[in-house]
Amino acid sequence: MRIALYAFDGITMFHLAAPLMVFGEVTRLELAPDWETRVWSDRPGSVRTDEGYPMSDIAGPDTVDWADIVIVTSWPESLPRIGDELTSALRGAHRRGAEIAGLCLGSFAIADSGLLAGRPAVTHWTKMTELRERHAPAGVDESVLYIDHGDVMTSAGTASSIDSCLHIVRKHLGSAAATRVARSLVVAPHRDGGQAQYIERPVSEASGDTAIADAQSWALERLDEPLPIERLAEHARMSRRSFIRRFQLETGSTPARWVLDKRLEEARSLLETTDRSIENIAALCGFGSAVTLRQNFRASFAVTPTAYRQQFAVGCATVGAVDRQR
Repeated sequence: MRIALYAFDGITMFHLAAPLMVFGEVTRLELAPDWETRVWSDRPGSVRTDEGYPMSDIAGPDTVDWADIVIVTSWPESLPRIGDELTSALRGAHRRGAEIAGLCLGSFAIADSGLLAGRPAVTHWTKMTELRERHAPAGVDESVLYIDHGDVMTSAGTASSIDSCLHIVRKHLGSAAATRVARSLVVAPHRDGGQAQYIERPVSEASGDTAIADAQSWALERLDEPLPIERLAEHARMSRRSFIRRFQLETGSTPARWVLDKRLEEARSLLETTDRSIENIAALCGFGSAVTLRQNFRASFAVTPTAYRQQFAVGCATVGAVDRQR
């Protein structure tokens, strides 16, 4: 398997190192000695990384003709439109049967090239809106770490490039090979959930000294209690209809959605910072039962509360994990 990794001036070292590390491990473990990886750019010579280090011996665009897989490892933060030469290179490789992939912001280059042909894509969660606007109407999917259409693949942000490259190993060499590579690198062979669990989700708040803002503050102190719209409206001294209309006008959200988001936000915090049981957290956050919490949590973050805690919990559990590795 011949793999060509695209680089450019300003690329971060990690975005190049991740695929080089995963595919290099395939060779080092002698899982497929014929796998070879080359780094190329628009012009042969060298590129300077975002960290300020020069990288020499960079191949030129003719490397694309050599490759079975062409990967755009990232893309500039300014998200410029793809140039004609790179577009031609990617399309030409695709026409002759090479697989094309865009890792992290590299998804923008793949979308610009037209190779996704109306199919959904994924990128770093901070740039989802920009990709959605550029890639409409196919859309984006924040619930996954990568999307592989067989011939074209895109991946979510930063470390998801490792997941994507392990997927490529799994796809071509099988699960056993991908698991060996993952174990050697001390990473998970397959991570639960998508990047939805990492996204910071600002919850709409009313501003100023208004009845809606007061109702929100009042509700935050009672998340463990039933909070139907009628109760919130009564506290704000409004009719149900007027309260909903005013709430949406001031926050851009519905009262029910706001309460659910606040409960989920509190549940995430408790999962990260306490060892309370899922049942107890469900009660404290007003979900009523662990089942209801799990259903809503998974629907919002594409991962279970237990898996989320394993990934993000801080404190004693984390220290214990470090101590055991010693």
